[in-house]
Amino acid sequence: MHEYKQWHRFFAQIADKMEQLGASELAELGAKRIKTKFRGIFFETDAAGLYRINYRARLLTRVLAPLKTFQCHSTRYLYNTARSIAWDDFLTPDDTFAIFANVSNSHITHSKYAALRLKDAIVDHFRDATGKRPSIDVQTPDVWFGLHIENNRATISIDTSGGSLHRRGYRQETIEAPMQETLAAAIIRLSGWDGSRPLCDPMCGSGTLLCEALMHFCRIPAGFLRAHFGFERLPDFDANIWATVKAKADAQIRDLPNGLIQGSDISYKAIAAARINTRLLPHGEKIVLRESDFRVLEELRDTVLVTNPPYGVRLGNKRETAALLQAFGRFLKQRCQGSTAFIYFGDPEMASETGLKPAKKFSLKNAAMAGQLRQFQLFPNHKRGNLRQE
Repeated sequence: MHEYKQWHRFFAQIADKMEQLGASELAELGAKRIKTKFRGIFFETDAAGLYRINYRARLLTRVLAPLKTFQCHSTRYLYNTARSIAWDDFLTPDDTFAIFANVSNSHITHSKYAALRLKDAIVDHFRDATGKRPSIDVQTPDVWFGLHIENNRATISIDTSGGSLHRRGYRQETIEAPMQETLAAAIIRLSGWDGSRPLCDPMCGSGTLLCEALMHFCRIPAGFLRAHFGFERLPDFDANIWATVKAKADAQIRDLPNGLIQGSDISYKAIAAARINTRLLPHGEKIVLRESDFRVLEELRDTVLVTNPPYGVRLGNKRETAALLQAFGRFLKQRCQGSTAFIYFGDPEMASETGLKPAKKFSLKNAAMAGQLRQFQLFPNHKRGNLRQE
């Protein structure tokens, strides 16, 4: 019996620094016995919970179902043990598959070679049984398998998500260095925005924060645009349970009031991309988009502002970044009184250029880049605490 079927225990991959947020989200989605570790979360759930989590979770990267866990000190033992797994439960010789692997503090030191030996075991299993073998497709395989080896203990899993969950499906157009969707979702969650005040991104780029805000408010499942999930490949997949879970989640989608979410950007290309992306989602046409420099926007009082200012490859150099952040800081102080701003800084060292003192700080990564989200309370009448530099 596959391990996940015996224990109903799964492992969610998540970005570094987001483990506690992910644990809270999993609890909201009905998971039990939740335990965090570095870049991951163990949890227990039933079939309906597994489908629900994959369909609705906004912060997770993948959800893995363990097939076999064992002590592993050599690639030979890895190969021989993997050969014993019933791979026919998940794919046929006509399907494609891919493997992602991670190795640490073990006798096996090369993750790529470990993945190769697991691939060999799967291929040889089918070749010996049928004379045919499934092919490798590292871009869009029918099935993803995972291999994790830590302290000489190996776990082979199937990816029940069917590829990274950050790929929502709405990002058809991009500009340089777009924000990852799961990070944008984390920012919206940390902002506490509930729709009682308007939300605006005055440097919206291709609209990732706007899309995640829309999905959050309208209760659109994160996987709404995904055609397939990896759990559909499980031998115990129940299509009726999945249909019920999906229908219940989709029935909760609600309308977006006109003008509640708005975005602007100085770049015509960015606004064109944002318009395409937002309109792929239900009610996305109600997001107000404008090609405009934030310096000439009307006042944004009593608003929640969320934004990821250009930096690094998106702007060019630190001098330009500093000038932009200084101007943005003045805009916030002078024209956004009574609002709350959540600004993600890809380079946290530049945050002080705004001239604002943060009320809160959150460490969050954008892919491999360590950044920081800062919350600023923009009190009326320029209260002194809001103008003071750090």
